Amino acid sequence: MAFPVDLRRCQVLGLVGTTFLAAGGESAGALPVRELLAPSSAHAALGLVGAYFGVVLLIAAWVLLGRLIRGPEPPGPRALMAVLVIWAAPLLLAPPLFSRDVYSYLAQGAMVDAHMDVYAHGPARLGGPLAAEVSPLWRHTGAPYGPVFLGVASALSGLTRGELPAGLFGMRLVALLGVGLMAAALPRLARHSGADPAAALWLGALNPLVLLHLVAGAHNDAIMLGLLGFGLVAALGRWPVLGAVLVTLAALVKAPAALGLVAVVVLQVRAGADRTRAVVTTVVAATVTTVAATTAAGTGYGWLRALDTPVSSQNWALTSLLGRATGALLERLGSDLAPLAVPVWHAVGMVAAVVSVLVIWLRLRPRPVYALGLSLAAVAAFGPAIRPWYALWGLFLIAAAAPSSSVRHRVAAVTGVLALAALPSGGPVGTGQLALAVLGGVLAVIVLFQAHQAELAPGRTA
Repeated sequence: MAFPVDLRRCQVLGLVGTTFLAAGGESAGALPVRELLAPSSAHAALGLVGAYFGVVLLIAAWVLLGRLIRGPEPPGPRALMAVLVIWAAPLLLAPPLFSRDVYSYLAQGAMVDAHMDVYAHGPARLGGPLAAEVSPLWRHTGAPYGPVFLGVASALSGLTRGELPAGLFGMRLVALLGVGLMAAALPRLARHSGADPAAALWLGALNPLVLLHLVAGAHNDAIMLGLLGFGLVAALGRWPVLGAVLVTLAALVKAPAALGLVAVVVLQVRAGADRTRAVVTTVVAATVTTVAATTAAGTGYGWLRALDTPVSSQNWALTSLLGRATGALLERLGSDLAPLAVPVWHAVGMVAAVVSVLVIWLRLRPRPVYALGLSLAAVAAFGPAIRPWYALWGLFLIAAAAPSSSVRHRVAAVTGVLALAALPSGGPVGTGQLALAVLGGVLAVIVLFQAHQAELAPGRTA
Protein backbone atom coordinates (compact mmCIF):
# COMPACT_ATOMS: atom_id res chain seq x y z
CA MET A 1 0.00 0.00 0.00
CA ALA A 2 1.39 3.43 -0.94
CA PHE A 3 2.09 6.13 1.60
CA PRO A 4 -0.75 8.68 1.33
CA VAL A 5 0.41 12.07 0.10
CA ASP A 6 -1.47 15.35 0.16
CA LEU A 7 -0.44 18.98 0.02
CA ARG A 8 -1.12 19.54 3.70
CA ARG A 9 1.26 16.76 4.74
CA CYS A 10 3.98 18.19 2.50
CA GLN A 11 3.50 21.67 3.92
CA VAL A 12 3.69 20.47 7.51
CA LEU A 13 6.62 18.11 6.98
CA GLY A 14 8.67 20.79 5.20
CA LEU A 15 7.76 23.37 7.84
CA VAL A 16 8.89 21.03 10.61
CA GLY A 17 12.12 20.46 8.68
CA THR A 18 12.98 24.15 8.26
CA THR A 19 11.95 24.83 11.87
CA PHE A 20 14.41 22.22 13.14
CA LEU A 21 17.03 23.61 10.77
CA ALA A 22 16.53 27.16 12.05
CA ALA A 23 16.56 26.01 15.68
CA GLY A 24 19.70 23.93 15.16
CA GLY A 25 21.35 26.86 13.46
CA GLU A 26 21.07 28.91 16.65
CA SER A 27 24.00 26.93 18.03
CA ALA A 28 25.52 25.22 14.98
CA GLY A 29 25.06 27.81 12.23
CA ALA A 30 27.47 30.38 10.79
CA LEU A 31 27.10 32.53 13.88
CA PRO A 32 28.82 35.86 14.59
CA VAL A 33 32.27 35.34 16.08
CA ARG A 34 31.25 36.38 19.59
CA GLU A 35 28.47 33.76 19.57
CA LEU A 36 30.42 30.85 18.11
CA LEU A 37 30.51 27.70 20.19
CA ALA A 38 33.22 25.08 20.18
CA PRO A 39 32.13 22.25 17.83
CA SER A 40 32.75 19.80 20.68
CA SER A 41 30.34 21.55 23.06
CA ALA A 42 27.08 19.78 23.88
CA HIS A 43 24.98 22.71 22.70
CA ALA A 44 26.72 22.87 19.30
CA ALA A 45 26.53 19.08 18.91
CA LEU A 46 22.80 19.06 19.64
CA GLY A 47 22.29 21.92 17.20
CA LEU A 48 24.12 20.07 14.43
CA VAL A 49 22.05 16.94 14.99
CA GLY A 50 18.86 19.02 14.95
CA ALA A 51 19.89 20.94 11.83
CA TYR A 52 20.58 17.79 9.81
CA PHE A 53 17.41 16.21 11.18
CA GLY A 54 15.59 19.19 9.68
CA VAL A 55 17.46 19.02 6.36
CA VAL A 56 16.46 15.38 5.81
CA LEU A 57 12.82 16.13 6.71
CA LEU A 58 12.85 19.00 4.22
CA ILE A 59 14.27 16.77 1.48
CA ALA A 60 11.60 14.15 2.25
CA ALA A 61 8.85 16.78 2.07
CA TRP A 62 10.20 17.97 -1.28
CA VAL A 63 10.31 14.42 -2.68
CA LEU A 64 6.73 13.76 -1.53
CA LEU A 65 5.62 17.04 -3.08
CA GLY A 66 7.19 15.96 -6.36
CA ARG A 67 5.20 12.74 -6.16
CA LEU A 68 2.04 14.76 -5.64
CA ILE A 69 2.80 16.95 -8.65
CA ARG A 70 3.08 13.83 -10.81
CA GLY A 71 -0.25 12.55 -9.48
CA PRO A 72 -3.78 12.84 -10.92
CA GLU A 73 -4.61 16.09 -9.05
CA PRO A 74 -1.42 18.13 -8.88
CA PRO A 75 -1.36 21.47 -7.03
CA GLY A 76 -1.20 24.58 -9.18
CA PRO A 77 1.50 27.27 -9.19
CA ARG A 78 -0.32 29.42 -6.61
CA ALA A 79 -0.52 26.56 -4.14
CA LEU A 80 3.16 25.82 -4.67
CA MET A 81 4.04 29.47 -4.08
CA ALA A 82 2.24 29.20 -0.74
CA VAL A 83 4.28 26.09 0.11
CA LEU A 84 7.48 28.00 -0.64
CA VAL A 85 6.44 30.80 1.72
CA ILE A 86 5.53 28.33 4.47
CA TRP A 87 8.79 26.41 4.20
CA ALA A 88 10.91 29.55 4.06
CA ALA A 89 9.22 31.34 6.98
CA PRO A 90 11.25 29.76 9.85
CA LEU A 91 14.49 30.64 8.06
CA LEU A 92 13.73 34.35 7.87
CA LEU A 93 15.12 35.13 11.34
CA ALA A 94 17.54 32.21 11.58
CA PRO A 95 21.28 32.91 11.72
CA PRO A 96 23.25 32.51 8.48
CA LEU A 97 23.56 28.85 7.55
CA PHE A 98 25.98 26.75 5.47
CA SER A 99 28.29 29.67 4.63
CA ARG A 100 29.83 32.85 6.05
CA ASP A 101 29.66 34.65 2.69
CA VAL A 102 26.94 37.01 3.90
CA TYR A 103 29.46 38.58 6.30
CA SER A 104 31.74 39.23 3.33
CA TYR A 105 28.85 40.93 1.55
CA LEU A 106 28.26 43.24 4.50
CA ALA A 107 31.95 44.07 4.87
CA GLN A 108 32.30 44.77 1.14
CA GLY A 109 29.23 47.00 1.24
CA ALA A 110 30.74 48.95 4.12
CA MET A 111 33.97 49.32 2.13
CA VAL A 112 32.11 50.77 -0.85
CA ASP A 113 30.20 53.05 1.49
CA ALA A 114 33.57 54.22 2.88
CA HIS A 115 34.93 54.81 -0.67
CA MET A 116 37.50 52.01 -0.43
CA ASP A 117 38.55 50.05 -3.51
CA VAL A 118 36.76 46.79 -2.82
CA TYR A 119 38.44 45.10 -5.79
CA ALA A 120 42.00 45.95 -4.77
CA HIS A 121 41.63 45.23 -1.05
CA GLY A 122 39.91 42.64 1.12
CA PRO A 123 37.75 43.30 4.18
CA ALA A 124 40.90 43.36 6.33
CA ARG A 125 41.46 46.90 5.04
CA LEU A 126 38.09 47.88 6.54
CA GLY A 127 38.96 46.50 9.96
CA GLY A 128 36.54 46.53 12.86
CA PRO A 129 33.77 44.13 13.84
CA LEU A 130 32.53 43.43 10.29
CA ALA A 131 35.96 42.40 9.02
CA ALA A 132 36.35 40.08 12.00
CA GLU A 133 33.24 38.17 10.90
CA VAL A 134 34.64 37.37 7.45
CA SER A 135 36.19 33.95 6.97
CA PRO A 136 40.01 34.25 7.25
CA LEU A 137 40.29 32.79 3.75
CA TRP A 138 38.63 35.88 2.23
CA ARG A 139 39.76 38.73 4.49
CA HIS A 140 42.59 39.74 2.18
CA THR A 141 40.95 39.08 -1.21
CA GLY A 142 39.04 41.52 -3.38
CA ALA A 143 35.37 41.16 -4.21
CA PRO A 144 34.44 39.16 -7.34
CA TYR A 145 30.99 40.75 -7.54
CA GLY A 146 29.76 43.35 -9.98
CA PRO A 147 28.71 46.94 -9.25
CA VAL A 148 25.00 46.19 -9.04
CA PHE A 149 25.38 43.90 -6.05
CA LEU A 150 28.02 46.05 -4.40
CA GLY A 151 25.75 49.06 -4.87
CA VAL A 152 22.96 47.18 -3.08
CA ALA A 153 25.38 46.11 -0.32
CA SER A 154 26.61 49.69 0.04
CA ALA A 155 23.07 51.05 0.31
CA LEU A 156 22.26 48.41 2.91
CA SER A 157 25.38 49.36 4.85
CA GLY A 158 24.24 52.98 4.92
CA LEU A 159 20.75 52.03 6.05
CA THR A 160 21.89 49.70 8.83
CA ARG A 161 24.88 51.84 9.91
CA GLY A 162 27.04 48.76 10.31
CA GLU A 163 24.70 47.05 12.78
CA LEU A 164 25.23 43.31 12.24
CA PRO A 165 21.72 41.96 13.02
CA ALA A 166 20.06 44.56 10.79
CA GLY A 167 22.59 43.93 8.02
CA LEU A 168 22.06 40.17 8.12
CA PHE A 169 18.29 40.62 8.02
CA GLY A 170 18.60 43.06 5.13
CA MET A 171 20.77 40.68 3.11
CA ARG A 172 18.25 37.91 3.69
CA LEU A 173 15.46 40.16 2.43
CA VAL A 174 17.50 40.85 -0.72
CA ALA A 175 17.93 37.09 -1.21
CA LEU A 176 14.21 36.53 -0.64
CA LEU A 177 13.45 39.14 -3.29
CA GLY A 178 15.64 37.17 -5.68
CA VAL A 179 13.91 33.89 -4.83
CA GLY A 180 10.55 35.59 -5.33
CA LEU A 181 11.61 36.74 -8.80
CA MET A 182 12.82 33.22 -9.60
CA ALA A 183 9.50 31.70 -8.52
CA ALA A 184 7.51 34.26 -10.51
CA ALA A 185 9.59 33.74 -13.67
CA LEU A 186 9.60 29.93 -13.67
CA PRO A 187 5.96 29.29 -14.74
CA ARG A 188 6.28 31.78 -17.60
CA LEU A 189 9.52 30.24 -18.82
CA ALA A 190 8.06 26.75 -18.49
CA ARG A 191 4.98 27.58 -20.58
CA HIS A 192 7.19 29.01 -23.32
CA SER A 193 9.34 25.87 -23.26
CA GLY A 194 6.39 23.49 -23.32
CA ALA A 195 7.05 22.27 -19.76
CA ASP A 196 4.75 21.87 -16.78
CA PRO A 197 4.79 25.10 -14.70
CA ALA A 198 4.13 23.20 -11.47
CA ALA A 199 7.00 20.80 -12.11
CA ALA A 200 9.25 23.76 -12.94
CA LEU A 201 8.39 25.46 -9.64
CA TRP A 202 8.95 22.25 -7.71
CA LEU A 203 12.43 21.71 -9.14
CA GLY A 204 13.53 25.31 -9.59
CA ALA A 205 12.12 27.19 -6.59
CA LEU A 206 11.05 24.67 -3.92
CA ASN A 207 14.35 22.83 -4.35
CA PRO A 208 16.13 22.26 -1.00
CA LEU A 209 19.23 24.00 -2.36
CA VAL A 210 17.19 27.18 -2.81
CA LEU A 211 15.97 27.10 0.78
CA LEU A 212 19.27 26.02 2.31
CA HIS A 213 21.64 28.28 0.40
CA LEU A 214 19.70 31.13 -1.15
CA VAL A 215 17.29 31.74 1.74
CA ALA A 216 19.16 30.42 4.79
CA GLY A 217 22.57 31.27 3.36
CA ALA A 218 21.42 34.63 1.87
CA HIS A 219 23.64 34.19 -1.19
CA ASN A 220 23.63 36.84 -3.89
CA ASP A 221 23.10 34.09 -6.49
CA ALA A 222 19.39 34.54 -5.67
CA ILE A 223 19.21 38.09 -7.02
CA MET A 224 21.40 37.10 -9.99
CA LEU A 225 19.03 34.28 -10.96
CA GLY A 226 15.92 36.36 -10.28
CA LEU A 227 17.08 39.14 -12.61
CA LEU A 228 18.22 36.59 -15.20
CA GLY A 229 14.86 34.82 -15.13
CA PHE A 230 12.87 38.02 -15.54
CA GLY A 231 15.21 39.20 -18.28
CA LEU A 232 14.37 36.07 -20.25
CA VAL A 233 10.66 36.56 -19.54
CA ALA A 234 10.91 40.11 -20.91
CA ALA A 235 12.70 38.87 -24.03
CA LEU A 236 10.01 36.23 -24.53
CA GLY A 237 7.39 38.95 -24.22
CA ARG A 238 8.82 40.88 -27.17
CA TRP A 239 10.69 43.39 -24.97
CA PRO A 240 14.24 42.46 -25.97
CA VAL A 241 15.85 45.71 -24.83
CA LEU A 242 14.38 45.35 -21.35
CA GLY A 243 15.45 41.71 -21.40
CA ALA A 244 19.03 42.68 -22.26
CA VAL A 245 19.04 45.31 -19.50
CA LEU A 246 17.80 42.85 -16.84
CA VAL A 247 20.21 40.11 -17.92
CA THR A 248 23.08 42.61 -17.84
CA LEU A 249 22.07 43.67 -14.33
CA ALA A 250 22.18 39.99 -13.37
CA ALA A 251 25.70 39.72 -14.82
CA LEU A 252 26.67 42.81 -12.82
CA VAL A 253 25.78 40.82 -9.72
CA LYS A 254 27.74 37.71 -10.77
CA ALA A 255 29.45 37.34 -14.12
CA PRO A 256 28.13 33.91 -15.32
CA ALA A 257 24.71 35.44 -16.01
CA ALA A 258 26.25 37.24 -19.00
CA LEU A 259 25.63 34.05 -20.99
CA GLY A 260 21.97 35.02 -20.85
CA LEU A 261 22.65 37.73 -23.44
CA VAL A 262 23.13 34.95 -26.00
CA ALA A 263 19.63 33.70 -25.21
CA VAL A 264 18.23 37.22 -25.61
CA VAL A 265 19.75 37.44 -29.10
CA VAL A 266 18.46 34.00 -30.09
CA LEU A 267 14.96 34.83 -28.84
CA GLN A 268 14.92 37.98 -30.96
CA VAL A 269 16.00 36.07 -34.05
CA ARG A 270 13.37 33.40 -33.42
CA ALA A 271 10.75 36.17 -33.18
CA GLY A 272 11.70 37.32 -36.68
CA ALA A 273 14.28 40.05 -35.97
CA ASP A 274 17.29 40.51 -38.22
CA ARG A 275 20.33 38.74 -36.73
CA THR A 276 22.69 41.70 -37.01
CA ARG A 277 20.14 44.08 -35.55
CA ALA A 278 19.46 41.70 -32.65
CA VAL A 279 23.17 41.48 -31.82
CA VAL A 280 23.69 45.25 -32.07
CA THR A 281 20.60 46.04 -29.99
CA THR A 282 21.64 43.62 -27.26
CA VAL A 283 25.26 44.79 -27.17
CA VAL A 284 24.26 48.46 -27.01
CA ALA A 285 21.72 47.81 -24.26
CA ALA A 286 24.25 45.77 -22.27
CA THR A 287 26.99 48.39 -22.69
CA VAL A 288 24.80 51.32 -21.67
CA THR A 289 23.51 49.37 -18.66
CA THR A 290 27.03 48.41 -17.57
CA VAL A 291 28.33 51.98 -17.81
CA ALA A 292 25.29 53.43 -16.04
CA ALA A 293 25.34 50.84 -13.23
CA THR A 294 29.09 51.17 -12.70
CA THR A 295 28.87 54.96 -12.62
CA ALA A 296 25.99 54.87 -10.15
CA ALA A 297 27.76 52.40 -7.86
CA GLY A 298 31.09 54.23 -8.09
CA THR A 299 33.07 51.01 -7.85
CA GLY A 300 34.89 51.06 -11.19
CA TYR A 301 35.64 48.06 -13.39
CA GLY A 302 38.06 46.26 -11.10
CA TRP A 303 35.69 43.31 -10.78
CA LEU A 304 36.87 42.10 -14.20
CA ARG A 305 40.32 41.31 -12.80
CA ALA A 306 38.94 39.87 -9.56
CA LEU A 307 36.82 37.08 -11.09
CA ASP A 308 39.15 34.35 -9.82
CA THR A 309 38.63 35.34 -6.17
CA PRO A 310 36.49 32.23 -5.34
CA VAL A 311 39.47 29.96 -6.12
CA SER A 312 41.20 28.59 -3.01
CA SER A 313 43.52 25.75 -2.19
CA GLN A 314 40.69 23.98 -0.36
CA ASN A 315 38.31 24.16 -3.31
CA TRP A 316 36.78 20.84 -4.36
CA ALA A 317 36.00 21.68 -7.98
CA LEU A 318 36.79 18.87 -10.40
CA THR A 319 39.75 20.68 -11.97
CA SER A 320 41.12 21.66 -8.56
CA LEU A 321 40.96 18.07 -7.36
CA LEU A 322 42.68 16.83 -10.50
CA GLY A 323 45.28 19.58 -10.21
CA ARG A 324 46.12 18.72 -6.60
CA ALA A 325 46.31 15.00 -7.42
CA THR A 326 48.58 15.67 -10.40
CA GLY A 327 50.74 18.03 -8.35
CA ALA A 328 51.16 15.44 -5.59
CA LEU A 329 52.15 12.81 -8.17
CA LEU A 330 54.69 15.14 -9.78
CA GLU A 331 56.17 15.99 -6.37
CA ARG A 332 56.68 12.29 -5.66
CA LEU A 333 58.45 11.96 -8.98
CA GLY A 334 60.67 14.91 -8.11
CA SER A 335 59.42 17.08 -10.96
CA ASP A 336 59.73 20.86 -10.90
CA LEU A 337 56.42 21.09 -12.75
CA ALA A 338 54.32 20.29 -9.66
CA PRO A 339 53.38 23.98 -8.96
CA LEU A 340 51.95 24.25 -12.48
CA ALA A 341 49.53 21.33 -12.08
CA VAL A 342 46.61 23.25 -10.60
CA PRO A 343 46.82 26.26 -12.98
CA VAL A 344 47.08 23.94 -15.98
CA TRP A 345 44.06 21.92 -14.92
CA HIS A 346 42.12 25.14 -14.31
CA ALA A 347 42.99 26.23 -17.85
CA VAL A 348 41.88 22.84 -19.19
CA GLY A 349 38.62 23.24 -17.31
CA MET A 350 37.98 26.67 -18.79
CA VAL A 351 38.63 25.33 -22.30
CA ALA A 352 36.26 22.44 -21.60
CA ALA A 353 33.61 24.90 -20.40
CA VAL A 354 33.95 27.04 -23.54
CA VAL A 355 33.80 24.00 -25.84
CA SER A 356 30.79 22.61 -23.97
CA VAL A 357 28.93 25.91 -24.24
CA LEU A 358 29.62 26.12 -27.98
CA VAL A 359 28.43 22.55 -28.58
CA ILE A 360 25.31 23.11 -26.47
CA TRP A 361 24.30 26.21 -28.41
CA LEU A 362 25.02 24.61 -31.78
CA ARG A 363 22.79 21.65 -30.92
CA LEU A 364 20.06 23.34 -28.85
CA ARG A 365 19.79 26.82 -30.35
CA PRO A 366 16.05 26.32 -31.04
CA ARG A 367 15.59 25.86 -27.27
CA PRO A 368 17.47 28.86 -25.83
CA VAL A 369 16.23 28.61 -22.24
CA TYR A 370 17.30 24.97 -21.96
CA ALA A 371 20.58 25.69 -23.76
CA LEU A 372 21.34 28.50 -21.33
CA GLY A 373 20.61 26.25 -18.35
CA LEU A 374 22.96 23.55 -19.63
CA SER A 375 25.61 26.17 -20.43
CA LEU A 376 25.54 27.58 -16.90
CA ALA A 377 25.71 24.04 -15.53
CA ALA A 378 28.81 23.41 -17.66
CA VAL A 379 30.45 26.62 -16.43
CA ALA A 380 29.82 25.59 -12.83
CA ALA A 381 31.02 22.01 -13.39
CA PHE A 382 34.24 22.85 -15.26
CA GLY A 383 35.07 26.11 -13.52
CA PRO A 384 37.97 26.48 -11.07
CA ALA A 385 35.66 26.94 -8.09
CA ILE A 386 32.44 25.29 -7.04
CA ARG A 387 30.04 25.43 -4.13
CA PRO A 388 26.78 23.47 -3.69
CA TRP A 389 24.66 26.51 -4.56
CA TYR A 390 26.50 26.99 -7.89
CA ALA A 391 24.44 24.05 -9.13
CA LEU A 392 21.43 26.37 -9.05
CA TRP A 393 22.83 28.45 -11.92
CA GLY A 394 21.90 25.79 -14.44
CA LEU A 395 19.28 23.95 -12.42
CA PHE A 396 16.99 27.01 -12.31
CA LEU A 397 16.61 27.12 -16.10
CA ILE A 398 16.80 23.36 -16.62
CA ALA A 399 13.79 23.15 -14.28
CA ALA A 400 11.90 25.53 -16.56
CA ALA A 401 12.80 23.88 -19.85
CA ALA A 402 13.81 20.24 -19.29
CA PRO A 403 12.54 18.20 -22.24
CA SER A 404 11.47 15.19 -20.18
CA SER A 405 10.68 14.02 -16.67
CA SER A 406 13.75 11.77 -16.73
CA VAL A 407 15.98 14.84 -16.94
CA ARG A 408 14.20 16.33 -13.94
CA HIS A 409 14.60 13.09 -12.00
CA ARG A 410 18.35 13.03 -12.61
CA VAL A 411 18.70 16.68 -11.62
CA ALA A 412 16.59 16.05 -8.53
CA ALA A 413 18.87 13.19 -7.49
CA VAL A 414 21.90 15.47 -7.74
CA THR A 415 20.04 18.05 -5.66
CA GLY A 416 19.42 15.56 -2.88
CA VAL A 417 23.12 14.77 -2.64
CA LEU A 418 24.28 18.40 -2.77
CA ALA A 419 21.77 19.39 -0.09
CA LEU A 420 23.76 17.25 2.33
CA ALA A 421 27.19 18.48 1.21
CA ALA A 422 27.82 21.32 3.68
CA LEU A 423 27.72 21.84 7.43
CA PRO A 424 25.40 24.51 8.88
CA SER A 425 28.46 26.38 10.18
CA GLY A 426 29.91 26.66 6.68
CA GLY A 427 33.23 25.38 8.01
CA PRO A 428 35.34 22.35 7.10
CA VAL A 429 33.94 18.92 7.91
CA GLY A 430 35.58 17.15 10.82
CA THR A 431 35.09 13.49 11.66
CA GLY A 432 33.09 14.26 14.80
CA GLN A 433 30.86 16.76 13.04
CA LEU A 434 30.28 14.33 10.19
CA ALA A 435 29.17 11.68 12.67
CA LEU A 436 26.73 14.11 14.32
CA ALA A 437 25.32 15.15 10.95
CA VAL A 438 24.82 11.50 9.97
CA LEU A 439 23.14 10.87 13.33
CA GLY A 440 20.68 13.70 12.69
CA GLY A 441 19.89 12.34 9.23
CA VAL A 442 19.44 8.79 10.51
CA LEU A 443 17.08 9.98 13.24
CA ALA A 444 15.00 11.75 10.60
CA VAL A 445 14.85 8.58 8.48
CA ILE A 446 13.73 6.59 11.52
CA VAL A 447 10.98 9.10 12.30
CA LEU A 448 9.81 9.07 8.68
CA PHE A 449 9.79 5.26 8.63
CA GLN A 450 7.79 5.08 11.85
CA ALA A 451 5.29 7.60 10.49
CA HIS A 452 4.99 5.50 7.36
CA GLN A 453 4.36 2.36 9.38
CA ALA A 454 1.75 4.14 11.49
CA GLU A 455 -0.10 5.25 8.35
CA LEU A 456 -0.15 1.68 7.05
CA ALA A 457 -1.30 0.16 10.34
CA PRO A 458 -4.69 -1.62 10.35
CA GLY A 459 -7.58 0.70 11.05
CA ARG A 460 -5.95 3.75 9.41
CA THR A 461 -7.51 5.09 6.27
CA ALA A 462 -5.24 5.56 3.26
